Amino acid sequence: MPFCRVLFSAAAVLAAAAVSVPPSRAEAPLRVGDGVLEPVALSALPGWHADDAAAALDAFRRTCAAPGPNPPQAAGVTGNPADLAAACAAATDVGTDKAKKFFEGRFSAYRIVRPANGAEPERRAGFLTGYFEPELVGSLEPGPGYAAPVLARPDDLVTLAPGETAPGLDAIYKAGRRTTTGLEPYPDRAAIEDGAVAAHTRPVLWLRDAVDLFVLQVQGSGRARLPDGRSVRVLYDGKNGQPYTSIGKLLVAEGHLPLNGLSLERWTTWLRANPDHARRLMRMNKSYIFFRVEPVEDARLGPPGAAGAPLSPGRSMAVDGNLWRYGLPFYLEGKLPGQPGRGHLVVAADTGSAILGPARGDLYVGTGAKAGVAAGDLHDRMGFVVLLPKPIGEPRP
Repeated sequence: MPFCRVLFSAAAVLAAAAVSVPPSRAEAPLRVGDGVLEPVALSALPGWHADDAAAALDAFRRTCAAPGPNPPQAAGVTGNPADLAAACAAATDVGTDKAKKFFEGRFSAYRIVRPANGAEPERRAGFLTGYFEPELVGSLEPGPGYAAPVLARPDDLVTLAPGETAPGLDAIYKAGRRTTTGLEPYPDRAAIEDGAVAAHTRPVLWLRDAVDLFVLQVQGSGRARLPDGRSVRVLYDGKNGQPYTSIGKLLVAEGHLPLNGLSLERWTTWLRANPDHARRLMRMNKSYIFFRVEPVEDARLGPPGAAGAPLSPGRSMAVDGNLWRYGLPFYLEGKLPGQPGRGHLVVAADTGSAILGPARGDLYVGTGAKAGVAAGDLHDRMGFVVLLPKPIGEPRP
């Protein structure tokens, strides 16, 4: 969700290799998080031969060309940077008709499983959700119909790198406020809405209402149609580091809406119809996102994900960035809504606050209302197979 940038230039490879602990060249890693990696042949995976590997190759090459994540990923994420860079270089001249052979030759596939614990049998299924780029109505100036300010990144906001801690700052906080005595917790949503950071930021856009702003923050980025007909991209530019709370869970827990059929349209409609409850419930999510505005360069693609590459609808996936290196391909074993076949090759290009664990993904599905419906319908058990690049120098078919 770009809620919230490898990497494969020569300089980036050297930097990544210096801080990461790559898997052993002698054997593939056996564990990632609480998952165990079991070797499997790509050609034997259900639906492999029917899937459009050329579309995945296009997404892979786009991620290869990205400038790199900012802040960098933590040391020790799975995926050797030099081997991945070599695969990227090899992908440059691959024809679309050779896409499957490229992935089969350059990568080794591993199904992610969780071992039996005595009371529970081995579990192969992970969990997949979907996210999208909302298309909202906005203005670069405040005025009638444009009441909710989209705030720029404050000048006193300090973002901590994955795994980084700061003296005096509880590890629960992923960012802090710079003061003369060090870092302190950054103000939460309620305090920010009440003006606590007004001297350190400014509005970069104005949206219709607080609900539209909340949707933008939940998704992490979006597009806005301006009064003159132009569209701009509203991109994630930092967050306050406070814990995230799902408003859907709050609505269900308080009995306002049932879990069954809880769609984006349904909960946003309810919030607008119940403004007093809406303000209270939205403020219970202490997390707050800041943005920047840029032109829409390619309307077919989504915003940049955490890897720094524009997201490819249906082929870019958010993963746990503390476990997996951006740029790794994954094969999803299962039926996706609206998609033919029994499997789907995607590329790790983003991350999100709720995307935790080795077999947890969030698939980017596109822009606009239809994509929003599709994303809301995607919450399924799914098999996860990771494709790790073969070591440099290893013989290939």
